[in-house]
Amino acid sequence: MLMPEFIPVLRKEEIDKKVAAVARRISADYRDAELIMVGVLNGAFIFLSDLIRKISIPVKVDFVGASSYGSETVSSENIQLTKKLEIEIKDKYVLVIEDIVDTGLTLAYIIDYLNSFNPRSVKTCALIDKRERRKISIELDYVCHRLRKGFCVGYGLDYDGQYRNLPEIYHLKS
Repeated sequence: MLMPEFIPVLRKEEIDKKVAAVARRISADYRDAELIMVGVLNGAFIFLSDLIRKISIPVKVDFVGASSYGSETVSSENIQLTKKLEIEIKDKYVLVIEDIVDTGLTLAYIIDYLNSFNPRSVKTCALIDKRERRKISIELDYVCHRLRKGFCVGYGLDYDGQYRNLPEIYHLKS
């Protein structure tokens, strides 16, 4: 078995600065609202935990689980909900937190799911916006980093359940 090669994309210091900048924007935009942040499992948990600690307004947090990759580096396009929302979001401002938006299919699926609960609004925040394989037109409201192409791991991003624990983001090249 070949060891993969990790090519640096974002160092920890860069990630911290980008997360802090997005947190300031979110805090300003929702300063007079009750915000519910919904993290998409499993990848977004590290990003979300750092983000909420930099948010300066009160927030509530819940998670949904969705899967479309399995053990592959490309989406199967077969999205499955693996964890349902547990918090009430009717008439609330909801911000979906994603680790990476690639095809856009998973995020669109989650937005449709959340909209079925009649929130006041659903907006999006992603650590990485990667348009290389975008299948649908979806614009993100908050983005930390835009990436042209490549398969990334680290800081919550994984390949087959591995490498989420890396403190920085890398292109995975095998």
